[in-house]
Amino acid sequence: MSSRRVVILGSTGSIGTQALDVIRRNPDHFTVVALAAGGADVAAIASQAAEFKVEVVAIANESREEALREALTTCGSSARVVVGLDAATEAAGLPTDVVLNGMTGSIGLRPTLAALEVGSVLALANKESLVAGGPLVKAIAKPGQIVPVDSEHSALAQCLLGGSAQEVRRLVLTASGGPFRGRTRDELASVTVEQALAHPTWTMGPVVTTNSATLVNKGLELIEAHLLFDMPFEKIDVVVHPQSIVHSMVEFVDGSTLAQASPPDMRLPIALGLAWPHRTADAAPGLDWTTATAWTFQPLDEDAFPAISLARRAGIAGGCAPAVFNAANEECVEAFLGGRLPFLSIVDTVSAVVEEFLSGNSGNPTSVADVLSAEDWARNRAREVTGVLA
Repeated sequence: MSSRRVVILGSTGSIGTQALDVIRRNPDHFTVVALAAGGADVAAIASQAAEFKVEVVAIANESREEALREALTTCGSSARVVVGLDAATEAAGLPTDVVLNGMTGSIGLRPTLAALEVGSVLALANKESLVAGGPLVKAIAKPGQIVPVDSEHSALAQCLLGGSAQEVRRLVLTASGGPFRGRTRDELASVTVEQALAHPTWTMGPVVTTNSATLVNKGLELIEAHLLFDMPFEKIDVVVHPQSIVHSMVEFVDGSTLAQASPPDMRLPIALGLAWPHRTADAAPGLDWTTATAWTFQPLDEDAFPAISLARRAGIAGGCAPAVFNAANEECVEAFLGGRLPFLSIVDTVSAVVEEFLSGNSGNPTSVADVLSAEDWARNRAREVTGVLA
């Protein structure tokens, strides 16, 4: 594999730092062209810029520009600085081989579109941009241009190599079940923020970790799988797998099921996203087959965790409904993390907003403005429905 030029969006976050770890250990395979981040930690991004000798550093927070320039000078980096709300989009539009979108939230939509429009391979960890802007993304993405970085979709992509599209019976997404696996709905009524952020197997940011606790994250992944692999929703299932070793499975028409298994380490799907279809040696440790272990699979309790059935409904409706689902959830998660909304009210509020939207809206978005308008409505309506989000 020849060396690939890479742009990393969300470089100071979990995905970004792990991607840089993969690149650090494989300098002959990857060169970092640009980094983008929110700008809260300018020292971190400046240090990254100096280490990887990047050409461009982009941050969203304009008030941190001077601090960033000082940090870059201190670190000895001569990178060009881009600031503002469109900074990540500008970075994503640079001529390069691969853009890794590791941003959190639907703010990643414009950068996703920019990377696709310029012809780069998009290594996508920002599932929200595909969920929110599905019709827009699908309209410009060339076959094979999007490579999934979520562990579940990376697993599906690997398993799908085992047969033709006509031979696939169903996709099976695995879910850890989060920190509240096995609890009834009544038992979830008093959940605290601290409990919701205590994920049993993955280390992620607070928004994604909360989404994992409600299983909204799996709902987003359900919609993402439909869009990535052109699979009807009725052929995508979710099963609970607490060990997080089997990351997803593909069942074929002959009754055979292929599963991708590895320890819960995001560096493996990240490395695959950067190098696809090639594998990067020692991207992450493999499984220890010398130790006795057991893998279990359990059906999903949709009464306690209704987020997946709600996501399925939004996904089947299409148009801006998935964007509404995601935006309302982002608003509710922020309120929950701020102590202003009970845990169960997150999905309950999202459900009310989605149902109201579906009662009077249809059709696909024709522009990013359409998606943003639907999102703004969803966020405002979520505040109004609860009366406690403002």
